[in-house]
Amino acid sequence: MNCLDELLTAVADYLPDTDLSLIRNAYVYSEQVHCGHLNRSGGPLFDHPVAVAKVLVRLKMDVTTIAAALVHDVLSRELTTVDQLREHLGEPVVLLVEGLTRINTIIFQKGGGQQTESFRKMLLAIARDFRTILIKLADRLHNMQILQAFPANEQQRIARETMDVYAPLANRLGISWMKSSLEDLSFKYLYADSYADLERRVTTFKTDQCDEYVQQVREQIDTKLRSQGIEGDVYGRSKHLYSIYKKIQRQHIDIDQMYDLIAFRIIVGSVRECYAALGIIHEAWKPIASRFKDFIAMPKSNMYQSLHTSVIGPYGKRMEVQIRTTEMHRVAEEGIAAHWMYKEGKTTSGSVDDNRFSWLRHMVEWQREVNASLEVVSEPHVDLFPEEVYVFTPQGHVRELPRGACPIDFAYAIHGDIGHRCVGAKVNNKLVSLKTELFNGDVIEVLTSPNQTPSKDWLNFVQSSKARNRIRHWVKTQEREKSIELAHSILDKELRKYGRSLNKLLPDPVMLETAKDLGFKDVQEVLAAVGYGKLSARQIVGRVLPADTVRPQRKLPGLGRVLDKIRKKPSHSAIRIQGIDDVLVRFAKCCNPLPGDDIVGFITRGHGITIHAADCSHLLETDVQRRVEVEWDLNTSASRNVKINVYCHDKKGLLADITACISNCEAGISSARVNTTKDNKGINEFEIEVKNVEHLKKVMKELKGLSGVYRVERLRERF
Repeated sequence: MNCLDELLTAVADYLPDTDLSLIRNAYVYSEQVHCGHLNRSGGPLFDHPVAVAKVLVRLKMDVTTIAAALVHDVLSRELTTVDQLREHLGEPVVLLVEGLTRINTIIFQKGGGQQTESFRKMLLAIARDFRTILIKLADRLHNMQILQAFPANEQQRIARETMDVYAPLANRLGISWMKSSLEDLSFKYLYADSYADLERRVTTFKTDQCDEYVQQVREQIDTKLRSQGIEGDVYGRSKHLYSIYKKIQRQHIDIDQMYDLIAFRIIVGSVRECYAALGIIHEAWKPIASRFKDFIAMPKSNMYQSLHTSVIGPYGKRMEVQIRTTEMHRVAEEGIAAHWMYKEGKTTSGSVDDNRFSWLRHMVEWQREVNASLEVVSEPHVDLFPEEVYVFTPQGHVRELPRGACPIDFAYAIHGDIGHRCVGAKVNNKLVSLKTELFNGDVIEVLTSPNQTPSKDWLNFVQSSKARNRIRHWVKTQEREKSIELAHSILDKELRKYGRSLNKLLPDPVMLETAKDLGFKDVQEVLAAVGYGKLSARQIVGRVLPADTVRPQRKLPGLGRVLDKIRKKPSHSAIRIQGIDDVLVRFAKCCNPLPGDDIVGFITRGHGITIHAADCSHLLETDVQRRVEVEWDLNTSASRNVKINVYCHDKKGLLADITACISNCEAGISSARVNTTKDNKGINEFEIEVKNVEHLKKVMKELKGLSGVYRVERLRERF
């Protein structure tokens, strides 16, 4: 029987009455394109995809996955084209193979735990289909099995990558036998001397002590179970080498001190029988209290379930016993693959999407060290990390960004200076806008210019905190420098009226004393305050020059600061600024605050102070140093106009009722705009005059009480 017949027969065993022609076509096509190509050891290159397919058959994967495994390397090795592959095997196979090809472009760089975890998360995120990851794991397993054909430096790199990334990934997916195999193979190449020594000692230990002991204990357990009417299978198993090595290193013990080198596994038919078998074991042999774990009641995050206990067994030897059902055993060995064809222990056709990855409905989170959310769905296309996107540099290095990130976020993730000088970007070799959203697997090339500087508008669409903070810091620094430059001009002009120069006065200790008297750390902060408009030039001059040299001025200089200018006209705005009333102010159109709203003032050069609502989004983007504390003057009565929308049903007389209601609430109507929709609804925009927030709330409450009105809202302008 040839390899193809073996594959088809094995698949037919767990997928009866299924069309296997896709596997047959993939086998023949792969054999053709691999023909004449040799692997590193000099054998046919085609042996590799066949070996990968066999691993997936062991996992009982579907027809499409096995077909994709047979051709998984044809695109990365440029043995065929995407169009040719699609023509021969169809789109589903192409999608899986393209996913593998993208993963193979990733460069893993050894780093700390966080970097390695990001790499594993990125693999899952860009795969989209879990079958892609399973094919990659099978591919890596076979590569590790033939790793002796690789150069020594490649052996170390591949083994390290396998140990750090792929073995933990197999564990995450619950495929314990694959995880153990990958760890042992990696151990063999990473720590060759320790591996050889441990292998020899374990082999000797098993030969001398284990075989007869295991047989005796198996027979005793089997007899005790049958005496209680429990039918089950009992196995003796040995820990894999890397697990033994880790325990020896962690506990500083020798191999003959390990009481769980040989463990016994009991497979029974039901959960009830699991606990009954546990009672039988504990009755027969004394349990070690600290060594009992119930993973049936509290499954692991990868859905592993089993009872674990350790007892003082025959001849006074400690032994570990695991008890589980047949279904639990299959999940423990095959993990995610065990749920591909089965749901709650029942065989399905494998074609119903709802039965795929049913385990995902139960999984809430990864192991505790991974702080990542999981979107629980029934499709194989799963977005495991919905808040993150993984993209690449042109060299293949991975960068993790928040969902919705753009090329500017990527540029700042590379380096702050690259972000500052970013003028454009190429995504997947295509020139795009800096606002373009990035997606998993995109390759980003940043275009820079030495003359470029950050734009404040970038804050409107960047997503990462690093980019936002760097942009804000740059903008703040630039505005501060401009303010200091402006202050130099203002102060110098004021000082020249008294025959003095700012450049000569700056080193004078009186300047530093003045700064500290005003509550500033140094002279530069004083200059910035003058430039921002928080201090006037006359205030500084009056402090640094002798009183007899400062003559009263008949009028303010042309560039007098805001707090001087705003006193020229009383505004009767009902606003007090740091205890000063009757100042020149204006109200921001973006939030249109009313008396009673929490407010903040913002100094605007040449226009006095603009009053914003404290929760205004535009205020959050302004310079903190130019904000001033303001409050409503409760002793002043000043009405304010505000816009409201009244949503109602279109019926006769309702508009008259609305206007009458507003008038009855002692609110004036400045303007009105009435619109009707095709579904007999009315949208009425009114600009009304109210005294304060409480007055507005009263008007809105009365309007909502009208028959036919179903919503009333306060409007704020959008920019």
